[in-house]
Amino acid sequence: MNPYTLLPFIVLIAAMFLMTRSAKRKQQQAAQMRNEMQPGSGVRTIGGMYATVKEINEDTVLLDAAPGVDLLFAKNAIGAVLTDDEYNRIVHGIEHDLKSDADIVPDDASSLTETDETDGSAAASDDKIDLGKKDADEDAAAGSEAAEAKTEDQPKKTDGDSDAK
Repeated sequence: MNPYTLLPFIVLIAAMFLMTRSAKRKQQQAAQMRNEMQPGSGVRTIGGMYATVKEINEDTVLLDAAPGVDLLFAKNAIGAVLTDDEYNRIVHGIEHDLKSDADIVPDDASSLTETDETDGSAAASDDKIDLGKKDADEDAAAGSEAAEAKTEDQPKKTDGDSDAK
């Protein structure tokens, strides 16, 4: 038999082997994560419910979903074990500020542009500068009134009218 005819079968078998190997690895990681779960840990079930682990048995987990609400789940139903910060952020809306020791940036930039000048020049620079926008608006309004007056003097054209006769 020709070795080139066996090549597609060999590639197919190798691909199947690699896929099953990665799936086994993912299952082992999920089982390890479930075994490392401890009471008090925040978890997310495969259905998307967030709860706190109350008690762990061999195949089941007792979850505290709300005060006075205890639910019994299979261990395989736990989708993820969450860190305390992540659980508090999702469930309680508590943001943990990682940069609490960093400098706080002000909402306005006035403190960033302060100068050490103590003479009167700093007070003079605080005066409002007129950029002439008001004058330009008045000129534009006068120009539009003149344009309206010109258009009222001329008769309006319709689709069939033209200047040539």
